[in-house]
Amino acid sequence: MPTKYIIVTGGVLSGLGKGIAAASIGHLLSSRLKIIPIKCDGYLNVDPGTMNPFEHGEVFVLEDGGEVDMDFGHYERFLGVNCKSKWNLTMGKVFDMVRQKERRGDYLGKTVQYIPHVTDIIKQHIFEIAGEEHPDLVIVEIGGTVGDIENELFLESMRQMKEDVGRENILYLHLTYVPIPYGVNEQKSKPTQQSVNLLKQRGIFPDIIIGRCSEFLTREIKSKIASFCDVHANAVITGLDVEDIYEIPLIFEQEGLPEIIHKKLHIYSPPDLRKWRQYIDNIRNPEYAVTVAMCGKYTKLEDSYASIIEAFNHCSAHLRCKVNLRWVETTGLENLDESDVLEGVDGIVVPGGFGVRGTEGKIEIIRMARERDIPFLGLCLGLQLAVIEFARNVCGLKGANSTEMDPDTPHPVIDILPEQRTVKDKGGTMRLGAYPAVLQEGTLVRGLYDAVEVSERHRHRYEVNPDYHQRIAENGMVFSGMSRDGRLVEFIELPQLRFFAATQAHPELTSRMERPAPLFYGFVKACMNR
Repeated sequence: MPTKYIIVTGGVLSGLGKGIAAASIGHLLSSRLKIIPIKCDGYLNVDPGTMNPFEHGEVFVLEDGGEVDMDFGHYERFLGVNCKSKWNLTMGKVFDMVRQKERRGDYLGKTVQYIPHVTDIIKQHIFEIAGEEHPDLVIVEIGGTVGDIENELFLESMRQMKEDVGRENILYLHLTYVPIPYGVNEQKSKPTQQSVNLLKQRGIFPDIIIGRCSEFLTREIKSKIASFCDVHANAVITGLDVEDIYEIPLIFEQEGLPEIIHKKLHIYSPPDLRKWRQYIDNIRNPEYAVTVAMCGKYTKLEDSYASIIEAFNHCSAHLRCKVNLRWVETTGLENLDESDVLEGVDGIVVPGGFGVRGTEGKIEIIRMARERDIPFLGLCLGLQLAVIEFARNVCGLKGANSTEMDPDTPHPVIDILPEQRTVKDKGGTMRLGAYPAVLQEGTLVRGLYDAVEVSERHRHRYEVNPDYHQRIAENGMVFSGMSRDGRLVEFIELPQLRFFAATQAHPELTSRMERPAPLFYGFVKACMNR
């Protein structure tokens, strides 16, 4: 069978959920097919790694160290695949490839133009991935909305692809918005009509239209959209607003989406959603509830911590425990009264981040977690700040800090290692991607992972300073996971407390519905026991 392609585009407005739609479609077709997701983004950054989370949401890190769009988190969680950085194609990468080819003389003196040279690069990249991975199906998501100048070249490439692969091997799916204006109480199709018209002007005629709406689309509105947009009424699907994104595959199956795709692409891969339904039922009908304080500095945009939220969802699906997140902005919390933000809290999470803003507030919260024996989970920067708090208040190292926050600290318990200091590019100084850790026998972390060695994904440039390992350990902090050479601290814990653990990694990135991240699972259980 030749490789099949599903092209997912969006219209009307951004943030409709193309990534979740693409991931859900992949989940529904994954029972018998090998599926590869590809994301095309129009921005000129090479990747989102240097973007503020307020700009673009969470930066998702892959096994190979690639910093990619947060939609890859949805792909991995819904499809059960480990994606590769090559599968994220930004316009910044595309122009960089074109520039390199031009400098090498690959264009043989020709004038380099958007068409065909840039569009050929885009198509060639997608076909290269298909050639390397040998998938049955490739799902290509085009970021942004139709009409954006940034994604015009991607759309033109997708238009051309039908001639390259054959019309029977490619399917175009368009996600739009069907509003119900206040006071009118009627589903409106005009935004969808105009969006599809814009798409048609670019030579792409959608086979399936998904209308995002707060209610199921009525038969009348589906018929109207079908008539104006030249698709069959059965190919107009509801993209329903749901409380939990994991319900989307169930909605799509109910709307008959898998059968439509089977017929159009001449494939057969029926979904088996029995376990998925059970997990959703566990989330919908919890037997327990806990409140967890999320103490960060990007709390105004919850997408900044999307993978952490999903990791807690996975725990809920297995423990039948609703995790209520209380968002705590740590900027300005240096003089903290526990009753202000921690009253009624069953557990505390300090997530990753960069820069000095909000760090003293986080350190103060960590001190309270340690002194009050409130279950604590530190992630990346959360580990570093836990070490700083312990060094200051237990080891007596006054002024201990990270050289990221205070270059002149008298006790740099967190520092850049000497071999990293000569690297100038932002991403180059970081430990990115999967790194192994050896777990110490008899520790909390070893028990949770039930393994001698584990691998988690990293995204940071500062480490626990080896010069202070012995002093910190002598005062009771256990380095429960270390790099193979024993130089880098990967996990810490305070065994005398109910649950006080942190990791230099980001275990939330590998958490799955079927297999929650062990640290999160243990943390939620500790919150329940409290």
